[in-house]
Parts: sequence; structure tokens; C-alpha cells
Amino acid sequence: MKLTAMDDVFDCLSAYVASSALGTAIELGLFWLLAEQPLDAPGVAQALNIPINRCQYWLQLLHSMGLIEQASAGYAPSSVARTAILDTYSQESWAFLARDEREQFPSVCDLALHIREPGPIRAAQGLTTLNYVEKMVNDPERAGRFTRMLYELHQPLAAQLTELLDMTGVHRLMDLGGGSGVVSLALLRRHPHLTSVVVDIEDVCIAGREIASEHAAAARITYHAADFFHEELPGEYDMVLQCDVGVYSEALFRKLWAALNQGGRLVIVDHFAPAENVASPARLYWTFLDSLVDPDFGGITAAQIQSQLTQAGFHLLSEDTLPGGRLVIQARK
Repeated sequence: MKLTAMDDVFDCLSAYVASSALGTAIELGLFWLLAEQPLDAPGVAQALNIPINRCQYWLQLLHSMGLIEQASAGYAPSSVARTAILDTYSQESWAFLARDEREQFPSVCDLALHIREPGPIRAAQGLTTLNYVEKMVNDPERAGRFTRMLYELHQPLAAQLTELLDMTGVHRLMDLGGGSGVVSLALLRRHPHLTSVVVDIEDVCIAGREIASEHAAAARITYHAADFFHEELPGEYDMVLQCDVGVYSEALFRKLWAALNQGGRLVIVDHFAPAENVASPARLYWTFLDSLVDPDFGGITAAQIQSQLTQAGFHLLSEDTLPGGRLVIQARK
């Protein structure tokens, strides 16, 4: 978002409130409620158990943002809300995304008071900082919702990779950090000779097995629970896929080299930094948040990945760019 005028600056300053109003509407299911039938302010207040005056102003704010419209029968989702929200992801996925943004909010709401902190901002605020694995381990319900959300959001990515990847000679695939197995399932549908093992933490594997059971290819995909940075990995694979995992090291690549058959391929898919200390445009938001946890955080570049792969014994093969900017780096053992 680029600001070009004074009014844009004022709008950005007030975005805290607008963002909270929108996130609340998504978490409480307002747009889906109004899609079933239009409701006036008292009807919404009663359905969602919100004090009437507060509800009226909330609805007016959402109306001013162009997200709901008012007619004689009451409020209904606007065409923008229908196109951008109701017709894209499920209510469950949107609710998880809104909740996740709400949980990020404390880190930035008092940013002016803490941006000079030499360490994690949440620690200075007296808040707990949990990484991805800790969140999933501590909250199985969250892990299940997160896994299903990413299964839905990553459908286009899975389709892109299915079109791009040459699976000739690949019979056993390891999907490292593969979550729901969304990419594996897409590949299994295309290649009937293929089997896949998704390696992820236990709670994510549980959700992945439930998702896989809903597909015809369920018999050819299994889920192996492991902390792959610290535990041993199964071996004898023709390909290892590491898609949107976000954490890399030469030590990990050496483990993946050992897990591959001779001539096997490692495929890495992610948004990488275009230069040292320059965030990928697609990951700028998350890179900034990461810097609030670790002030020395720096996104890894494709050149750094390639150097680590070479040091781990791989031979670089190719680099492709997917729609949306993700790079696909392939290397052979």
C-alpha cells in the first residue's frame, strides 16, 4: 500500500480500528449471517449478542468501508464482500486468518513504545512468543484448523507445481513440512505410480490424515510425525519436496541428501529475499513481524540456498518462477 496524499496518511493511521472491525466481522461470521438473510442493526445485535448501540456503529463503519450495504430489509454483504470474501475461501479459513491477525496485533499496537528494544518486542511487553511448532504442539485444535486452512489456500500452488514438476522416474516422494499434503495429493492424482510420505509434527499429521481420507488417493499417502530439524528422517526417496517451509540450513540439506536415492532430486519452493536484508515483496509483512521477534532476522536469498545446497553435496539443476513470485529450485544428489 503506497500513500500518496495527506488523506491517505490519515486513513492509514485509523487502520487499526478499521482492521479490527473487519476482523471481528469475519471471526463472528457476520458476512455469512447476512448472506443467509438481510438483518437490521437490532437483528444483528441479537444474533451476535452485541450491545445495540455499539452494534449500530460497528455496522455503520463496515458500511462506510464498502463491505456491507443497506436496503429496506436490512444489511447485506456488498458486492465487494461477496467477491473478495464469500466467494474465495470458506468461513472456517477466513475465521482462522482473522484470528491469526488478531493475535499478531499486540506486537504492533504499542510499536512506538517498543521499536527501539534490542530484543523481542513481545518479551518487553510481558507477552509470550511462540513459534509455529510450539503453537501447533500446544494447541491441537489450532493445528487442525491451521492445516485445513492451508489446504484450502494452497490449492492454486499445488496446481502450479503439478504442471511444472517432471515426475519421470519418481516413485517415492517425501513431502517435508507438507502439512495437509495438499501438493502431494495433487501430484498423486496426476501420477498413479507415485506414493508420498508427508513429514510434519504430530498434530498436523493427524489433521492431514483426516483430509487425505476424503480423497481417492488416500491409500498412496502416509504421514510421518517428526521434528525434522532434530530427528532422523526416513530414506530411499526419489524426490524430496520442501514447499513453503521457510527454514533452511546446510545441516538440514545434508539430512535430505542422505534421505534421497542416488540421482534423486530435492525441490525447494518459496519466496526468497531478492538481496541480503531486502524482503521479498510477497513476504514483507511477515519479515517485518519476524524482525519484531528477532531484531537481527534476515530473509534468506536464493543464492544463499544454492550455496548451502552445493556445500551439502547437491548439484544444482534449475530455477523457475511460479505465478505469484515463488521460486522453484531443483537440485540432484
